[in-house]
Amino acid sequence: MNTLLRGRDLITLADWSVGEIRTVLEVAFDMKRRYALGQYEDLLKHKTLFMLFFEQSTRTRNSLEGGMTQLGGHAHDLTPDKMQITHGESPKDTAKVLSRMGDAISIRNCFYDLGNAYLEEIAEHAEVPVISMQDDLYHPLQGLADLMTIQEHFGADLKGLKVAVSWAYATTHAKPLSVPVTQALLFPRFGLDVVVANPPEFPLQDSMLARARKLADAGGGSVSVVDSMDDAIAGADIVIPKNWGGFAHFDDFVDDEDHARVMKENLEKHKDWICTTERFAAANKGAKIMHALPADRGNEITDELLDSEHSIIYDEAENRLHTSKSLLSLLMGGRP
Repeated sequence: MNTLLRGRDLITLADWSVGEIRTVLEVAFDMKRRYALGQYEDLLKHKTLFMLFFEQSTRTRNSLEGGMTQLGGHAHDLTPDKMQITHGESPKDTAKVLSRMGDAISIRNCFYDLGNAYLEEIAEHAEVPVISMQDDLYHPLQGLADLMTIQEHFGADLKGLKVAVSWAYATTHAKPLSVPVTQALLFPRFGLDVVVANPPEFPLQDSMLARARKLADAGGGSVSVVDSMDDAIAGADIVIPKNWGGFAHFDDFVDDEDHARVMKENLEKHKDWICTTERFAAANKGAKIMHALPADRGNEITDELLDSEHSIIYDEAENRLHTSKSLLSLLMGGRP
């Protein structure tokens, strides 16, 4: 158990060791037990977390803000329009100033080809931990909660379990690649066999899949790609139906408007990519449904299945709180 995490950044879990991730999960399980007992400790008393959101948030905002309150600290909810970012203040100056006033900086910026670069620039100049609340490439906070939830329901030894990470149709918006990419990078390091399913117009990035396979080799799991939701679900222990945009082809288009038009046209070709009770029947007995939420009910997945006994989406959502509290305590507090 590696407990020396104070001061670390978390932009992608792929840069953290398995031992470091296990530490966060072990502390999270302990915090969840204490939460159930109504026990709170001021581990971050007088500490301040700056939360800078370029996009909307439900689970991330409330798990971090609620978590900081339960730990005795405070979270500032910031958006670019509340700051001088909209007037052109640089990431360097933003990072330097916030570092002088608080104890950690967390950022959500999912704009494709911009978000991760912005976080990296903030981290380069910050003097306090920088935490990704999701960017265009990674969503480490969701990855931690997902892994905790899987361990809750399947035990600590996950070797050989099959996870179907399947693209699904949605009408709400073109969702980032960061959730499925994070799952493909993370799960095989803990022995899980990940099968990604997607239509040809909606792949994950080749570079991310290559890195995922390299990490899988070291962790004992595997990563494969199929072009059928049914093939992915067959024999799966965990099924994750989720939309993501065709951002891996982003560089092929002359401008954002052209890209959005073609992506919408491609989306309408695949309305049949919906996870139903009939499709889910091909999964293993005792299989579970997961989803990071928000779900596009009736498009990504049917209400019947999402609200069934197989669904563990609310455990998954609650665990965002406990993994966030664990991470904040270790990065902002912890032993020096």
